[in-house]
Amino acid sequence: MIRGGRSYVTSPPSFSNDAKRLLVCTGNTVSVFSAATGLQITSLEGHTALVTTLIVVPASTPAQKILCYCWTASLDGTIRHWDFSGPELLKTIDAQLPIYSMVIPSLLSEPQQIDKRRELSGKLVAFVSVEDISVVNEGSKELRGHIRRFNLAKPRVPRGDTLKETAEPESIVISPSGEFFGIRHKCKIHIWDVPSGGSRHAVSRKMTLHHTKVINAFAFHPTERVIAAGDVTGRVLIWRGFGNRKLALGNQKKKVRATVDLDNPGVRGEDDTESCTTWHWHSAEVNVLNFSSDGAYLYSGGREGVLVVWQLDTGKKKFLPRIGSPLLYFVWSPDPTLSSVVCADNQIHLLKMPSMEILRTISGIKPPPSLPRMYEGLASTVAFDRSSGIAALCTENYCVQLYNLLNDRGISEIQVCERNHQPGDEITVVVTAVALSLDGSVMSTTEVKLPEDGIGGLVSLKFWASEPDSKTFTLSTIVYEPHRDARVSAIAFHPTRSMAVSTSFGGDFKIWVCNSDKKQTDKDSSWICHAVGSYKKKPMTAAAFSGDGTVLAVAAENVITLWNPDKNILLSVLGTTLTPVTKLCFAGKSEFLVSASHFPRPELSVWNTSKLSLSWSYGLRIEAVTSAVDSSAFAVLAVIPKSFKTDESNENIFRGRDGAILLFNGSDPKPVSIWTVIKAKGGSISFLEGDKSQLRLAYVSGSREYVVFDPNSDESHERSAVDYDSLTGLEETGDAGYTSLYGQLPDYDKKRMEDVDSLATPFISSERPWETIFSGSTLNFPPLQKLCAEFFESLMEKRTAVVE
Repeated sequence: MIRGGRSYVTSPPSFSNDAKRLLVCTGNTVSVFSAATGLQITSLEGHTALVTTLIVVPASTPAQKILCYCWTASLDGTIRHWDFSGPELLKTIDAQLPIYSMVIPSLLSEPQQIDKRRELSGKLVAFVSVEDISVVNEGSKELRGHIRRFNLAKPRVPRGDTLKETAEPESIVISPSGEFFGIRHKCKIHIWDVPSGGSRHAVSRKMTLHHTKVINAFAFHPTERVIAAGDVTGRVLIWRGFGNRKLALGNQKKKVRATVDLDNPGVRGEDDTESCTTWHWHSAEVNVLNFSSDGAYLYSGGREGVLVVWQLDTGKKKFLPRIGSPLLYFVWSPDPTLSSVVCADNQIHLLKMPSMEILRTISGIKPPPSLPRMYEGLASTVAFDRSSGIAALCTENYCVQLYNLLNDRGISEIQVCERNHQPGDEITVVVTAVALSLDGSVMSTTEVKLPEDGIGGLVSLKFWASEPDSKTFTLSTIVYEPHRDARVSAIAFHPTRSMAVSTSFGGDFKIWVCNSDKKQTDKDSSWICHAVGSYKKKPMTAAAFSGDGTVLAVAAENVITLWNPDKNILLSVLGTTLTPVTKLCFAGKSEFLVSASHFPRPELSVWNTSKLSLSWSYGLRIEAVTSAVDSSAFAVLAVIPKSFKTDESNENIFRGRDGAILLFNGSDPKPVSIWTVIKAKGGSISFLEGDKSQLRLAYVSGSREYVVFDPNSDESHERSAVDYDSLTGLEETGDAGYTSLYGQLPDYDKKRMEDVDSLATPFISSERPWETIFSGSTLNFPPLQKLCAEFFESLMEKRTAVVE
């Protein structure tokens, strides 16, 4: 089983002492990457919840740079000490409360001789931000965020001294010298000094700085009493000489008392600081602040995706523009020529300093794009190359990211539409669909330029050819307004030929072929329209080719039609559902066709195309469908209704999970296996068949985390004990589609299901559907009024499609 797609940006990363490795918090683990190659070397596994803090123990001498020790804290309530060269877990401390942030001042303020004597002396003290809900009653206004002091010499720490209580846990920032630490809380910065000697009985002194706007980030100067803060309006504030009264030693207080009564420019009220300077360049909130190691420069960044370098004495600035995503963290390495910047699109850029050149990028799966409300649930933003295990994912900046699911790393990025996109810009273009051919050689995308003041709304269909050497795609063909002014609802590729179909809500579908099939050179290859089809002017909502490519299934709203893709002839009408069909998928090379409907009454149906009948159906909302190529097995990703999850008998089964993957054999309504999953809404699934000896199933969640596992192995993935019978009788969905009209077919058709192997016939497309329309059990016949109309229509051999 392979897990990946975790976020790299939940917490600041940290460099090793030799600057050759970068440690990154990735979910419940810490991943160690090579700074030279950007590839993962190893990982620290042991925490059972999100890792929130990572602290590398610094080296005090050049000889100690080979030492590889670090501390981690997690929401599982534990603090762990590691040797990440191994990796090896050295120590676990139970804090008994979820930890959101942690600092250890003595690691910075004292020379480190990594041994046990300092731990036994009680000097290794940590200040942590925890969440304590034991004191919070339902509906009360008690504060759950606590800043506490813990002694790391003990394996199980007591409650600890509480320094500050806040409504929510806050992040702790420590000065590079280890003398001060603080938190931001709304428009204030609370600062404490660290008592000398590390005694747990010493009292930390506190001061507060005030501002008129909410503060987003702040940082301490490495050598002087200077604090920089950034607010939600984009302003950067520099407080100089803070704490000369409240945080100074006795002899230092005497030196500054004479200046207390003087005017302090920019200082609000009774704040203990000499001056406050304001700089303003950012147009939105400032998320990143960090001083250079010598304190001469200040680095700031925010939503614009631009890293700004301020000269502290003069206020002059220079920029690293067009990073392409909001900035979250900026971290220095022990090597002054190397730093890293962390972006909101799940990427970490390693920078060469001081030129700020991007040396390499550690890229995770980028988050899904923000779609306008009208496109939610309709866009298909993930596609899979089954042979190589590569996923194509639509991203925020009008791009498609190619990501290797087997190696858990990004490969390349394709700019779908040329736009000067900047983070925070209003969305003007939506990439509504991406699809890959079965062999991964062709990609298709659709995009919509959103109308402005009711004018516009240009729809584009694009075909891309793969470039194996560069591991990317190049644009082959652009089709503007492929379905007049209607939006494209689905794209599907032929399994063996350079043929594709696009459907539209405007009431037609088009079959596209590549002229390379007509013995053209690859350089001159392009895609042209081969045929146009429609059915009673109904919106076309989904399409799929059969396993051998001889039949094309197209959903005309709630009617499923079967076509000959070469001659563009309507073969037959398969059946009707109560609600519009959103997904179609043939179960491999078998005669079974899977359909899924969403609103208002979800339904999963399996049809026997050789008998033109419904085999079975469930009242489930389906997010994705996939099938194996060489068998009748198929899998669906279902969203579990709230009423079913809240049932007391099912609480222990789901444990907060909101979806399930159900594995079926086409002829059997009973699932072969069921796996419960999290974040199913917006998720995708696909079989991966690059290795013919092993069939694997990939699940990508709505948040873009994924797992690849062997569906036939009991050891590779936890299976849930969900009773499949209970999924069909949900009060929230009830019966749907054919079942609501004629009842549950399995109830009266058990004998046929038991003898399905003997009754099943090979699926061969026919151009004379009326010869077999009356075959089969009379229980499968539609009403006479409906049957006659379709029967006489088929006798007339009226061609409803138009060939361009």
